[in-house]
Amino acid sequence: MMSRTSRFATLFAGLFLAFSMVAIDHAEARRGGSFGSRGTRTFQSAPPTRTAPAPIAPVERSMTPNTGVNSAARQPQAGPQRPGFMSGFGGTMMRGLLIGGLIGLLLGQGFGGLAGMFGFLLQALLIGGAIMLAIRFFRTQSAQGPAPALAGAGNAQASRFENRAPAQQQTAGSFTIPGFGGGSGGASLAADSEEIRLAQTDLDAFQQLLTDIQEAFGREDHAALRRATTPEMVSYLSEELADNAQKGLRNEVSDITLLQADIAESWRENDRDYATAALRYESRDVMRERGSGKVVEGDEDHPTETTELWTFTRQNGSNWKLSAIQQA
Repeated sequence: MMSRTSRFATLFAGLFLAFSMVAIDHAEARRGGSFGSRGTRTFQSAPPTRTAPAPIAPVERSMTPNTGVNSAARQPQAGPQRPGFMSGFGGTMMRGLLIGGLIGLLLGQGFGGLAGMFGFLLQALLIGGAIMLAIRFFRTQSAQGPAPALAGAGNAQASRFENRAPAQQQTAGSFTIPGFGGGSGGASLAADSEEIRLAQTDLDAFQQLLTDIQEAFGREDHAALRRATTPEMVSYLSEELADNAQKGLRNEVSDITLLQADIAESWRENDRDYATAALRYESRDVMRERGSGKVVEGDEDHPTETTELWTFTRQNGSNWKLSAIQQA
């Protein structure tokens, strides 16, 4: 049977999820959340950047098997879950004290038996509280032990991109790439990957893919999507297009403008490279009725701003392709 605390926590989580689903932007809802693959880091959270400083949840839908190694790496290690006070040793002690007090009351000791019981209980609670504080103190000290090593690795990753940032303030056509390559980075916990550095040509390719993929999705151009995304991403995007068509709708995306972008992390696994970029961009994103062309969602006169994490991949130095999208 669930305890009162467990029921309250479950109710709170349910209400929070409900409000979050109501408040989510329509454009993000249409894209179906976070999906795709990031190699061995699929089920890890990407490091925060200036463009997306808030923590980003790992990929939700992926064809990459979750073997448990990644999920264990992205979660802090903790000991076995402790049972509630009333369900473990504390519950046994509490029940014994109550039974003892009741027996004392029945044997004619009146409320004196209960008074003695509560006095003993108070002492037990004070001792238990002191023990819990000591345990928390030692756990905190243990958790803070490896922090300097992780911080040093993160600073090394950050300086790697910051040193290249001035050279990356270049103009692509009529648009300047602001802050691209200035991610805060961070040390990854994946053991079978190595960090790599990106060139300006890579950043230009990411910006072009942002425009090409959004416009291809708005045109429902499956051939263009296959050229710019991985087969897994093609399946997800095609599924969404088919769902729109079944509802008699068409998602029109145009006038994509990149506002700010950072590289969260870039790495290599065997013969495949990966790069996760935080992208903040504007676009005219509306949902129309197929028959009449009437706008049923969005504002065609005003662009909407979106921040997402896009992961790109390439094999043996081939062209970059989109492999994952995460909502920021």
